[in-house]
Amino acid sequence: MLTRRRVMFGTGAAILAGTGYYAFNRGPSYDEMAESIRVPVKPGGNPGLEYLVHHATLAANSHNTQPWMFGGSDSHVQIRPDFSRATPAADPDNHHLFASLGCACENLMLAAAAAGRGSSPQFVPEADGRIDIDLAGETDGRDPLFEAIAERQCTRSEYDGKAVSNDELALLEKAAAVDGCRVMLIPDPVRMEQALELVVSANTVQVNDAAFAKELKSWLRFSATHAVEMRDGLYSGCSGNPDLPQWIGNLMFGFVFKPQTENERYAAQIRSSSGLAVFVSDADDKAHWVQAGRSYQRFALQATTLGIRHAFINQSVEVAAYRQEFADWLGIGAQRPDLVVRYGYAPPMPRSLRRPVSAVIVS
Repeated sequence: MLTRRRVMFGTGAAILAGTGYYAFNRGPSYDEMAESIRVPVKPGGNPGLEYLVHHATLAANSHNTQPWMFGGSDSHVQIRPDFSRATPAADPDNHHLFASLGCACENLMLAAAAAGRGSSPQFVPEADGRIDIDLAGETDGRDPLFEAIAERQCTRSEYDGKAVSNDELALLEKAAAVDGCRVMLIPDPVRMEQALELVVSANTVQVNDAAFAKELKSWLRFSATHAVEMRDGLYSGCSGNPDLPQWIGNLMFGFVFKPQTENERYAAQIRSSSGLAVFVSDADDKAHWVQAGRSYQRFALQATTLGIRHAFINQSVEVAAYRQEFADWLGIGAQRPDLVVRYGYAPPMPRSLRRPVSAVIVS
């Protein structure tokens, strides 16, 4: 998920959990659906549009809104934005939306290669912008990152603080290298603490923004039942929070979503992490936002193969007033810092859901 949120319900939730209110049709039904979504799909002929889209939809995306539509054929696929699933408060210029399309594009290309097909992506700026992917020729280059597609997740929990080796950092940096975008790795605790100051400042602005809070709330799924019904959004169980009836979660949200609580949470998460990764593109336009998404997706898949967890910590690039200050701190001049990720080691969390492939394929 490209934006990150974890709402903690504190003492009130503990009381509800103790009285049994939160245990509302939770657990296995959600887990079974999450597992079924990730059942391997075999390529059909040439290699099959549904096979390609299945893997593409397992990519990261902002708020798990899944803001994409797919069309074309077995040999030429288009990925187009679905602005009905945009998040204008968190993402007013649709940067994260187009980065999400880049994540989907990278997964699709890896799936094509695994089926023996070459792929060539091109960003088409006309109209709203889209990605065209030609599948031409054969390839024997099955990328090991393909195997991690079903396992990749944003793990929104505290990590164990263990350092990532220099060899593994080099692999992450190499995987994330795509045309027009690079990753900057920050394993130094002093630098991480400096970044945290900007995260806290930007997060305070977001939490105090009524439009932001309303938008976030609309994408939160407090109960497994509601999450399974919608198959999108941010299920609270994926962040380690108790399962609550949706109406109770909606009622409590305004009382617990406060700057101090959220800032303390992100401070603990960053300080428990091994480092930060910042994705920086060469230019501030949709084509490069797509490339930033591709770069992140490759980083995330490589991290998954190494047993390294990660989660977005994007506040300082989402709030425009702090984005340039963050860029200045990074020393990248006029370049745009696209995405920020913390990484480290931790057990996996429940995985997010996806809508049916049939719901995102359009003519």
